[in-house]
Amino acid sequence: MDLRFGDSKPTDDERAAVDALLGPPESSWEGAARDGMRAADLRWARGGRAARDRRDLLLPGLHAINDRVGWISEGALDYLCRRLTVPPAQAYGVATFYAMFSVKPRPATVLHVCTDLACVSAGASELCAGIEARLGLGSGVSVERGPCLGLCERAPAALAVKSGDPVRTAVSAPATVEAAVLAASAPDSAPEEPPAAMAVPQAGDPSLTLLRRVGVVDPSSLDDYRAHGGYTALRRAFELGPAGVIREVTDSGLVGRGGAAFPTGRKWQATAAQPDHPHYLVCNADESEPGTFKDRVLMEGDPYALVEAMTIAAYATGAHQGYLYLRGEYPRALRRMRHALDQARARGLLGDDILGQGYAFDIEIRRGAGAYICGEETALFNSIEGYRGEPRSKPPFPVDKGLFGRPTVENNVETLVNVLPILTMGAPAYAAIGTRRSTGPKLFCVSGGVERPGVYELPFGATLGELLELAGVREGLRAVLLGGAAGGFVRPDETDIPLTFEGTREAGTTLGSGVVMAFDETVPLPRLLLRIAEFFRDESCGQCVPCRVGTVRQEEALHRLAAQHAGRTGAAVSDDIALLREVGRAMRDASICGLGQTAWNAVESAIDRLGAYE
Repeated sequence: MDLRFGDSKPTDDERAAVDALLGPPESSWEGAARDGMRAADLRWARGGRAARDRRDLLLPGLHAINDRVGWISEGALDYLCRRLTVPPAQAYGVATFYAMFSVKPRPATVLHVCTDLACVSAGASELCAGIEARLGLGSGVSVERGPCLGLCERAPAALAVKSGDPVRTAVSAPATVEAAVLAASAPDSAPEEPPAAMAVPQAGDPSLTLLRRVGVVDPSSLDDYRAHGGYTALRRAFELGPAGVIREVTDSGLVGRGGAAFPTGRKWQATAAQPDHPHYLVCNADESEPGTFKDRVLMEGDPYALVEAMTIAAYATGAHQGYLYLRGEYPRALRRMRHALDQARARGLLGDDILGQGYAFDIEIRRGAGAYICGEETALFNSIEGYRGEPRSKPPFPVDKGLFGRPTVENNVETLVNVLPILTMGAPAYAAIGTRRSTGPKLFCVSGGVERPGVYELPFGATLGELLELAGVREGLRAVLLGGAAGGFVRPDETDIPLTFEGTREAGTTLGSGVVMAFDETVPLPRLLLRIAEFFRDESCGQCVPCRVGTVRQEEALHRLAAQHAGRTGAAVSDDIALLREVGRAMRDASICGLGQTAWNAVESAIDRLGAYE
């Protein structure tokens, strides 16, 4: 592909896709037809601030083309770059950064088949082989093996995407060869996904806090949401004022639920105190950690709760514009959130004068496109701004200079939804749930070798054994992975670990985002570790050497260790384990962001706690 402006022209479909997003071009400099000597062509200059202000539309533009045609051609990229005044070389770097885009021709239908931890344990390899045998060359379907689709409670999973106007999607989970082929061949005829409540085994339990409306209210009905306590928290926020809301959140002890566990009240206060304006609010709904699906369930089953919570967070921190960065593999969550935003605007719950309080706030959805690294907050900011999703060096921190260089508060879906019960029940009552240092309820994503996989809500302090008992752990438990690929393994005799940030830390592991994956004796541990290593190798953004090189060296060593039964000596195995430790320390100490810093965690725990290669 030529990385300069060239002579390639977009097709009619590609041009229509871009124009539907950006409007018709104003000049031939932007790609309009040259109809003689037009005044607009002779008096045209766009650059500087005007060009920079349009750069953030690059990712939506790439989505528009990919959705309409199925891939991004040279002519389409060239046209989009002319419209946005973006150098083609930079746009090409962005387009090739994301797994869901292709800059090479491919069929209009793509079937993404998950081959990550939960799905590979449920037979994803055999599923892929069967699908590929049925959908050979000439089928009009491209079968792509890929990372977690966030459907771990229904593993194995497949997602079919058929380009066109409109783009059509179909989910097959738990997938069979026949169901996946049907989803790819005729998305409109595929069976409808089960309700979001099916992913919540506790649905309907009146003692629930965060999940109490999932399976009880109609997720498409704003009236039903309000009838079940919706927007009580926002009215309370307006009574308290911004400082009062921050005080309540601080007193509640709420910390981030994405894994970092940073105090939410401190983050909000630091952002609100910044004199530089405008302030921004970003909701991170790009949960790409293998085994994580709680945010999807919240958005599909209780979307208005997130809209209300984002409005409260923005009000408290002085933001008037919010962005919901939604994972690209979540088509139903996208539909539900779009509908919820439309209804909230129509009813005066978003816009220029929310609830007649004179406060203006609105939310824009930005879709991710398959990049785990964009779960890191500064990589997410770069992605929204139209750049490669590579993490930034800190400081400056987002509360000083975040999205578009302005003070920004970033929280994930679960963290924000916790704000609603804090305001309705009061900070003291909320803080009484859980433990002194880990307050409130916590959502856990349980999958793998259990009878009832799904999202569970428990107060902080419940033990791992109690959670596994709720989920119905199967006999022959070999290991439990806490925190996902970036977490650590624990043994079956360690299920008395309290599920708190401090409890898991003292046990030498991590709670992370709440992933709990159970594996029995039928799942070969070396195969799991190799898949984790492959995941981090693929998802490394490549910006820093420790991660870029270290993830490759880790995978190579694990390949050799997996082949130890083929005549390798004990000395060779010891050498590879020593190399893994050295590489792991280098990644942990010197990587720019959490991806490289945690890429060695699961492998280290498997070697030290489970004796993976003894």
